[in-house]
Amino acid sequence: MCSLSDGCVPLSAVQVRCGRGVCLCSPLDMELAYVCDWEKRQKNAHCPSIPVVCSWSCRNLVAFTTDLKSDDNEKDVSHMIHIIDTEHPWDVFSINSGHTEVISCLEWDQSGSRLLSADGDGQIKCWSMTDHLVNSWESILSSSLDRDPIIALSWLHNGVKLALHVEMSGSTNFGEKFSRVKFSPSLTLFGGKPMEGWLAVTVSGLVSVSLLKPGGSLLTASESLCRLRGRVALADIAFTGGGNIVVAATDGSSSSPVQFYKVVVSVVSEKCRIDTELLPSLFLRCTTDPMRRDKYPAVTHLKFLTRENSEQVLLCASNQTGSIVECWSLRKEGLPVNNIFQHRSPVVGEKQPTILKWRILTTTGDLERVSSVALPKLPIAISNTDLKVAPDTKFCPGLGLALAFHDGSIQIHHRLSLHFMGIYYSSSSSGPRPGDEATLKRQRTSGPFLHFKALQFSWTSLALVGIDNYGKLHMLRVSPSMCQVLDMNTTLRHLLFLLEYCMVTGYDWWDVLLHVLPNMVHNLVEKLHEEYMRQNQALQQVLATRIVAVKASLCKLSAATAARACDFHAKLLLMAISSTLKSLLRPHVLNTPDKSPGDRLSEICAKNTDTDIDKVMINLKTEEFVLDGPPLQSLQQLIQWVGDFVLYLLANLPNQGSMVRPGFGFMRDGASLGMLREMLVMIRIWGLLKPGCLPTFTAMSDSQDSLQLLFRLLTKLWLCSREDGPTQEPDEGLIDECCLLPSQLLVPSMDWLPVNDGVIVKLQGKNPLKLQFGKASSLPGAAGGAPLEALTRSPGSQKMDNLRCVFLGVCPTEESKACTRCGCVTMLRSPNKTNAMKQWEQRWIKNCLCGGLWRRIPAALS
Repeated sequence: MCSLSDGCVPLSAVQVRCGRGVCLCSPLDMELAYVCDWEKRQKNAHCPSIPVVCSWSCRNLVAFTTDLKSDDNEKDVSHMIHIIDTEHPWDVFSINSGHTEVISCLEWDQSGSRLLSADGDGQIKCWSMTDHLVNSWESILSSSLDRDPIIALSWLHNGVKLALHVEMSGSTNFGEKFSRVKFSPSLTLFGGKPMEGWLAVTVSGLVSVSLLKPGGSLLTASESLCRLRGRVALADIAFTGGGNIVVAATDGSSSSPVQFYKVVVSVVSEKCRIDTELLPSLFLRCTTDPMRRDKYPAVTHLKFLTRENSEQVLLCASNQTGSIVECWSLRKEGLPVNNIFQHRSPVVGEKQPTILKWRILTTTGDLERVSSVALPKLPIAISNTDLKVAPDTKFCPGLGLALAFHDGSIQIHHRLSLHFMGIYYSSSSSGPRPGDEATLKRQRTSGPFLHFKALQFSWTSLALVGIDNYGKLHMLRVSPSMCQVLDMNTTLRHLLFLLEYCMVTGYDWWDVLLHVLPNMVHNLVEKLHEEYMRQNQALQQVLATRIVAVKASLCKLSAATAARACDFHAKLLLMAISSTLKSLLRPHVLNTPDKSPGDRLSEICAKNTDTDIDKVMINLKTEEFVLDGPPLQSLQQLIQWVGDFVLYLLANLPNQGSMVRPGFGFMRDGASLGMLREMLVMIRIWGLLKPGCLPTFTAMSDSQDSLQLLFRLLTKLWLCSREDGPTQEPDEGLIDECCLLPSQLLVPSMDWLPVNDGVIVKLQGKNPLKLQFGKASSLPGAAGGAPLEALTRSPGSQKMDNLRCVFLGVCPTEESKACTRCGCVTMLRSPNKTNAMKQWEQRWIKNCLCGGLWRRIPAALS
């Protein structure tokens, strides 16, 4: 079991032997965040001799493989696929994959919702979520190559590529920081739509393509990589901007050439066609060195530096005790002309002929034996210009690749120059220990070490997941500074840059939160809001919900901002309810003007500052609000939530002397208050048509018009914080009226969204968590401070469906699901049959309102 006290580098920098000489490294380069272990009865189930595969999706789902032996028959091995979300690593979904041989490849698709698995028997299976739940998966499609082991697997490229411009990180325009690169899909349908499918390379030199036809069936084809088929021990797949596919292959011997092939996929007469072409090959540098010619006989790792760049490749050659790593680049070079033609007068416009040739960029010295390699996924260009910019910006994420060694250590090297950048020691590695410099000279023992058999970077390169030879899962933080001493402003700028990248791409930002300390939260939220407000109106509308979700997850990391997290979650629900209710409005006549009824409602409510709800209602065309009775009645619980929320905000206005209490964020949010005011007007009109849909209030007087009272007070508060006017403090009269509100109406206790039970809040301390698969973590959060009253739940309290806004009872009998990001709980099956409620539920059938994924809550926890 790894522990931080044993595994991290001491505060005083130590000398580390690496291929580039003596280097200095910082204790904060890499550190263990948590480690997940199996129960004792399963601890020795994994076979250490069998290879392990690991893959990390853009939605922060990790899939890895292990193999379990049967107690009755040692030869009976089950090939298991395990899928976790990094926020709840103990909630593992284990699949008996049905593969008859060892699983050799795992690949997520670009959306992070489907998974490919391939084995040594030529079987490929496509796995998809059941009911959009991360802990429920099923095999939906499969293809097979008769007993031909698969060694490389990839989804076809969909043509979407985003470039990250680090040198523009100070720009105020997201379009300058993150730009769309012109990139063609591997295969297109009619109209340019990318066709989905996957490509596999087998050990016999066969390339196979499976295409997903619009009807759901598969179209498959196979072709030899070259005319003379031979054994392929290692292969990797990359894509070009022109829509071609490049395959790199080697037979495993370092004295043999590494071959490259261009693969073109097309569909002709409803049949898949594959064309292949031989490209320039290369020989490893270590085989041409007289000192190392026979030292590293086997090629153990072959990888393109990025999937979208087929011109740079990483090679690792090894022997029983050590390895060497080489980085190569494909370049255009002038073709030398024979002396006969040297004196010929040149033709105007004639250029010297060129040829593509592989050139070595750099190589390491002799290293420990490499057990696994992880390459970063952050789309940073690595040209010479970018290398010059990196020292100026001090932005390191995405520049380093990770090498895991058989002694249990992990080193980060620059992915182009292979310069040493950082190191991590596991508790069983034989690296240097604090206060023990003599270990550097000590001979290594011959006992078995814990080492990482599979390693994967997160999508922002700020975290590493590793699976060791005993099947344990280790999550490591990777410092964004990597050996550099950065001031707080620079660190905040880097984290802000990556949060903006996640917002634009839609990727999960969990790995960025690993590096956010409680004292950074307030500054990050404010700077993120400032950058968001500088974008054009169209982009702001696209990112409106994502930025609220990012702010909510940031605010949970600090006790000082936990109340604001409640406000952001409430704002997400408020925005969704407002959009749903407005979408029910229909124009009364067919020849409608440009503006929809919802837009006209917003415009009239913004202009009319009257505190009398009936006078505002007169200016509206009430015929546009006419709906049938059943839709209104089915939405009553959402209407009730709006009424209760307005009452809660107004009743707590006198108590908002600080930012600690939930609801404070709405007191100065003119847009949200205006949204609430619009919905009260809609509710007032619908109440005239269907009184049963009105929110129910417990009033102290029978003559009390509750909706009129709430609208009057809400309008006064809205006038103090309008966007088109100066911000003012609420006057004494408004505060006095709000003080009397609890004596007029019974104020409900708002059931705020529950605290997420994941690990991110508990990782703010530097001590790693030790977890077990199948056992939920019960450790307290490290944010410090007493929990807010709105966030606490007594064991006998009512459980609530946070999205349908209905109570489930103390012991719910309905199956439930929870958001992996915010912890929002809702029923798995819908109890409603009306179209209006189905329209509401369709908003979060695939994802939570915050964008997080759903996971089924185990019966014991629900």
